[in-house]
Amino acid sequence: MKIATFNVNGIKTRLPNLLEWLQREQPDVACLQELKALDGAFPQVALREAGYGSLWKGQRSWNGVAILARGLQPVEIRRELPGEPGDEHARYLEAAVDGVVVACLYLPNGNPQPGPKFDYKLAWFERLIAHARGLLGSEHPVVIAGDFNVVPTDFDIYNPRSWRKDALLQPQTRDCWRRLLEQGWVDAIRHQHPGEAIFTFWDYFRQHWQRDAGLRIDHLLLNARLAPALVASGVDRWVRGQDRASDHAPAWVELDLERIAAPAPAPAATRRRR
Repeated sequence: MKIATFNVNGIKTRLPNLLEWLQREQPDVACLQELKALDGAFPQVALREAGYGSLWKGQRSWNGVAILARGLQPVEIRRELPGEPGDEHARYLEAAVDGVVVACLYLPNGNPQPGPKFDYKLAWFERLIAHARGLLGSEHPVVIAGDFNVVPTDFDIYNPRSWRKDALLQPQTRDCWRRLLEQGWVDAIRHQHPGEAIFTFWDYFRQHWQRDAGLRIDHLLLNARLAPALVASGVDRWVRGQDRASDHAPAWVELDLERIAAPAPAPAATRRRR
């Protein structure tokens, strides 16, 4: 099973790029972020014709997340991150796909900081940490995939000097990431490529793509049940070089689900003697 995450930065504008990527790379599951479209504008028909069933939660002008499954219809589990019923941002979607629990997220950017947007980012992150603790201990294989808007370390950015005041690199942001991983999640790409500079985002300014001046902010985290299935991971950099491209490139993992041990059977009930 190949699972990918891709911040499309506007699904209406990037639909040709998205369809080309799906046709060429054929991920089994694709988590999308920043749809920037209301539910009614989601291209369900075009994606179905491309072979993908889909769940989505849209929002006008920003945010929005979706889960696509090749040849399958994702089974919805939840449409919001628990902990704040009044939060109407479309940032979280959770579904089951072929026995795997897939959580797709678009974590708040948090800029400018300090300020209310950064406070919201940290509060959202705390809610994620709380919810992830339950997912981690699930008997099901679980992946949390998406745009986390966090650069975990200085090794995950081309040059941190000009980004020191950005919300993505703040000590509080990185502390949240660290505490999330300390629960037991496996950062799939860094786990497989510990010494390689890998980026998933290149902004549109100052020739960042042309200079390979990137950041790694799109991540796939595997729980202990799923981590043994990891066989490959990477980034489809060619997508960022297309015309009218998103400023992100898809990140992905390949999983051999046959490596996952079957759960131990429940002990048989003993009949009480009379």
